[in-house]
Amino acid sequence: MRLRRTLLALVVVLGGLVAGTGGATAAAPYCGITWGSTARSAGALSSHPLIEVRTGRHDCWDRVVFEFAGPANGYSVAYGETYTEGQGLALSPYTAGGALLSVSLRAPAYDEAHLATVPYRAGEHAATVLGYRTLRDVVFGGSFEGYTTFAVGVRARLPFRVFVLSGPGTHSRIVIDVAHQWQA
Repeated sequence: MRLRRTLLALVVVLGGLVAGTGGATAAAPYCGITWGSTARSAGALSSHPLIEVRTGRHDCWDRVVFEFAGPANGYSVAYGETYTEGQGLALSPYTAGGALLSVSLRAPAYDEAHLATVPYRAGEHAATVLGYRTLRDVVFGGSFEGYTTFAVGVRARLPFRVFVLSGPGTHSRIVIDVAHQWQA
């Protein structure tokens, strides 16, 4: 009788353990983020130049904003080495972080007279990210034949999203958000 109770108790405990695992369940997304880390690309080439780069911190992600002097919606963003425009030199030596987002904007960083519209040189830091949870660097890679490149250093290969916003006024913005972590 005692052996029977011991076996029954063992069966109940094991059954509870098996039922408690529920098979292979994924952890909940962090802050509801389901972005992923695959390459993103959209839009067309624009003649409206880049005029400002800024960053921002949010509860669930860090943000990089590229503002243009008119409509601009073309970009390509992916994890990997980033090279300067025109010269093809690697930007990783100038960028901090465990991973590198290569950002190619389909718009120039110079006006019709070929004068720079942003105050950076290739390899220079374009935004301050001191104290950010995810962003480590935003480094200018130059502008050549209508394309502008940046290397965004991040803490690790994390989910990101890219989207375009209109305004203010006739301006437009290409925004990159990089999550602080993968899962809750």
